[in-house]
Amino acid sequence: MMSEPAQLPPRLGELHAWARRQSWLGRFTLMNRLLLAMAFIPTGLVKATNQRFTLLPVENPIGFFFEAMYQTGPWWVFIGCMQVLAGVFLLIPATSTLGALLFLPIGVSIFLITWGVGFGNTVIVTGGMLLAVVYLVCWDADRIWAAASLVLGRRRGPPLLAGAHIVEKAGWIIGGLTGLGFFLGTRGFTPRGWYGTLFFIGLGAIALVVIGWVLGALSSRRRPATAGHR
Repeated sequence: MMSEPAQLPPRLGELHAWARRQSWLGRFTLMNRLLLAMAFIPTGLVKATNQRFTLLPVENPIGFFFEAMYQTGPWWVFIGCMQVLAGVFLLIPATSTLGALLFLPIGVSIFLITWGVGFGNTVIVTGGMLLAVVYLVCWDADRIWAAASLVLGRRRGPPLLAGAHIVEKAGWIIGGLTGLGFFLGTRGFTPRGWYGTLFFIGLGAIALVVIGWVLGALSSRRRPATAGHR
């Protein structure tokens, strides 16, 4: 049976309910949704239709940045499509919560880009946009909380290694840690001198997985026979 969606913690829930009852905050919410949609749908359409965002030369750091993004092609179009989609979702009451959630990573990314690349006073505008998105997420906090509780509280199937032999489980753990250590080495986070050792440990982990798999299969075949003699 599916569990009931959880409600916000008492004090937070009371504050949220009070805010939702304020008509002026409701109008402020509508204003934020409209402004974000107006800001992102046109600019998103530029990207979605695979057009350049600016005419600044590549010698300019901002122009170089946008030209590099434009040259990615499908990724540039994808960013634009997501901006348009999020903007349209904000305009529809039934999907406004999803629109706010879609805009959250978009808003954070744009703010950090304008801050890091050096867009001057534009960072103030993008910072305001990010605050607007955060406000909209807070406005729909009850819906987001309830949806998250349903997803996280839903009963899941058995674990991936349910019934696996302990030897096989050990092999997967050792193999995962060994592979992580190897790829950390490719980025300079672990000594390259460990490669040889990690390689042989990885081979041992593969052997453990195979041996544990065989042992688990053999033990599962013996269980019905043992139960039949009782």
